[in-house]
Amino acid sequence: MDTPLYLQLASHYRSAIEAGTLTPGCRMPSVRTLTQLHAVSLSTALQACRHLEDAGWLEARPRSGYFVRRPRRVTMAPLVEPDPARAPDPAQFVGIHDRVSDFIAKCELYPVKTNLAVAFGSPDAYPTDALRTAAARALRRHPDILVSPVPPHGDKTFRAVLARRALASGMQLSPDDVLVTHGCTEAINLALRAVTQPGDTVAVESPTYYGLLQILESLGLRSIEIPTSPQHGISVDALELALRTQPGIRAVVVIPNFQNPLGSVMPDEAKARLAALCHEHDVALIEDDTYGALADDDRPLKAVKHWERAGNVIHCASLHKILAPGMRLGWVSGGRWHARIRMLKYAQSRPNDALGQITVAEFMGSAAYDRHLVRLRRLLRERRQRMAESIAEHFPEGTRLAMPSGSMLLWVQLPGTRSSRDIFETALKAGVRISPGLMFSNSERYDHFIRISCGGQFSAQTDEALRLLGRIMAA
Repeated sequence: MDTPLYLQLASHYRSAIEAGTLTPGCRMPSVRTLTQLHAVSLSTALQACRHLEDAGWLEARPRSGYFVRRPRRVTMAPLVEPDPARAPDPAQFVGIHDRVSDFIAKCELYPVKTNLAVAFGSPDAYPTDALRTAAARALRRHPDILVSPVPPHGDKTFRAVLARRALASGMQLSPDDVLVTHGCTEAINLALRAVTQPGDTVAVESPTYYGLLQILESLGLRSIEIPTSPQHGISVDALELALRTQPGIRAVVVIPNFQNPLGSVMPDEAKARLAALCHEHDVALIEDDTYGALADDDRPLKAVKHWERAGNVIHCASLHKILAPGMRLGWVSGGRWHARIRMLKYAQSRPNDALGQITVAEFMGSAAYDRHLVRLRRLLRERRQRMAESIAEHFPEGTRLAMPSGSMLLWVQLPGTRSSRDIFETALKAGVRISPGLMFSNSERYDHFIRISCGGQFSAQTDEALRLLGRIMAA
């Protein structure tokens, strides 16, 4: 897809700033001059300047126009890579529920001024008007939709759109290979119920999303945590060691693209090797692809299911982060377990409502969806960069940061032995909510980490919240 004209113009001037052609303090050509120089509309020139301003390359001065500023640079050291040769921890029953319940209960005690814990964008990041219009059209075309039965596996048009969109990730699916779910959480829950029994062991990334640990606990499953790189995702070497030495592993759950909380992306060679390894050991591979569409460079990331053998990969995905947080629409393609997953879905929750599916099918089936994703990726990249710059400025020396190439999360390592639990509780009383690292493991291994969301608008209030966190850490 062609890059919008305003982004091309902005990229041209950003390159000039990076090359030193335009230096800090230098005045930019006026908006009217830009229209003449580049034969673009006034709106395009203004969009380009505002884009550069949002990214921190320009500053607007009243009655004077735009001036080049020196963006702050992220100078923090990257996170330390885990040791893949480390002997895996013994498999254990997950006990995360009390920890997460305590987090939720404490969050409800104090009013929140700045929420840096939510893992989705603010409403302005999503195509609100377009979805509202699509919903109105769906109601006009299907006036009885709210009082009619829903297709058992999901709206067929919606499933066909999802199957067609999956081609970009290297998957070849038919609409019948797609089952609509209540978000990715239900998809993973169904997948685990299809391939395990209570008491079985499941290999997970370390750290991993605490919602997965809650699912494992609710199903009576043991977990074994596999070292995971902040750059390259789960260590396939460490997983291979665990599969050889730990009996009873029935499934592996991974987030290969923009892992939560690390933000890592597995290289294609590692994805292929992971699929082959799980097939060799006859272990189900459950793939969570919630964030895969959010790569900065707009290049589609391959799903692990692209390399599956004999239907051994269960692919789970969601539109919660990338399109419509209020709809809770997800889907699963269950490979050789697909029929069982369908049955479990029927027994557990019945079909999703039809209105949301028809609405989203219309939008996703058009070029408007591609334009939305391009805009969303740019927006998240700018917000993530601003957040990282503010963290670098306000957090104590010795702070480390994983800077991902997409998505909306930052995984921050605190200096020394500072406790994320203590920082979370102190910040919460001051109206700032973060996600403490101890929630992302069944052990206390990540108590000196925090997860910060970059999905919301970056504002002076956001900057002040990070300044407050820095003061708490310094104290």
